[in-house]
Amino acid sequence: MSASTLSIRDLTIDIGRPLVKGVSLELEAGRIHGLAGESGSGKTLTSLAVLGLLPRQARVGGSILLGGEELVGLKRRSLNTVRGKRIAMVFQDPSASLHPQLPVGRQLTDHMRVHLGLKGAAARARAVELLETVQVPNPTEALKRYPHQFSGGQRQRIAIACALACDPEVLLADEPTTALDVTVQAGILQLLRDLAVERNLAVLLVTHDLGVMSAIADTVAVMKDGRIVELADRETLFRDPQHEYTRMLLAALPGSRIDEAPEGQAADE
Repeated sequence: MSASTLSIRDLTIDIGRPLVKGVSLELEAGRIHGLAGESGSGKTLTSLAVLGLLPRQARVGGSILLGGEELVGLKRRSLNTVRGKRIAMVFQDPSASLHPQLPVGRQLTDHMRVHLGLKGAAARARAVELLETVQVPNPTEALKRYPHQFSGGQRQRIAIACALACDPEVLLADEPTTALDVTVQAGILQLLRDLAVERNLAVLLVTHDLGVMSAIADTVAVMKDGRIVELADRETLFRDPQHEYTRMLLAALPGSRIDEAPEGQAADE
């Protein structure tokens, strides 16, 4: 097994009560690592902890290592050099993550100015390149437009472009396709798959939908009540789930027949 880009070890999060209880994950470059579970399982808190985006009252224990550097307990100024540059995040709703009153070009180039020191024509050229990478049509013109002038799927692609602006090592994707219809969802998932391979990104894909995991995840961890109850490669988990909770989630997929799922996919794919 190759060395981990991001290593989460025995992570605990307490916000008045324990919500994440000893989670451990190893994220490798070029691979998509799925983190699945129902609402309230602790999966989103786990991803937010990586970037230090938890509420102030949260008590965090354990270790989060990025290339050997400890992130737990890191001062805010030091964390700000990690956020966006070495670790980036894509959220569920691009309408909330993109500023509605700033053109797309401004939002892309702001990241580059802060973290890379790129300005002017160089920043704009990189912004166009990023929009081409995420397959936004007419990227030069798109720089001048505002988020509301794009479809939901295109807004999510732009949000992904913003996340990629500084060539991060790790991409955290929190329910990135939940608000999209099935056809658009498939395109976004394929984009994430391609980016992981082409850019050697370690991707953590957080979702409640195991059907999404069946499409692109290399490994899948299943969370319940703040703990990981099962961790396996995609094919093993869908072919031979070991935990009762995993079997329940798989059985809830539309038209699911776990024992008849084709190789590498859930039965509804």
